[in-house]
Amino acid sequence: MPVTLLGYAAATLTTLSFFPQAIKTVRSGDTRGISLRMYLLFTIGITGWGIYGLLTEDGPLIVANGLTLIPALVVLERKLQALRSGRDRLW
Repeated sequence: MPVTLLGYAAATLTTLSFFPQAIKTVRSGDTRGISLRMYLLFTIGITGWGIYGLLTEDGPLIVANGLTLIPALVVLERKLQALRSGRDRLW
């Protein structure tokens, strides 16, 4: 049981660490300092970890990656939106 609690604690901290970037991006609308490749790879990675967590019935993996997906998708969507509108560029 204590190992599972450690997993949930680590998952909580990791998940919370992504919300400040998402909030800053939404408030400022500035995505120029954000790497599209990094957020694409990261989003695909946490989706994969979430699926793995579901398949292995690993609670901390499911919760952490499911919740981390929210701010990751917000930032990714804002980056793509800025690219489409011309406010940001790929390179």
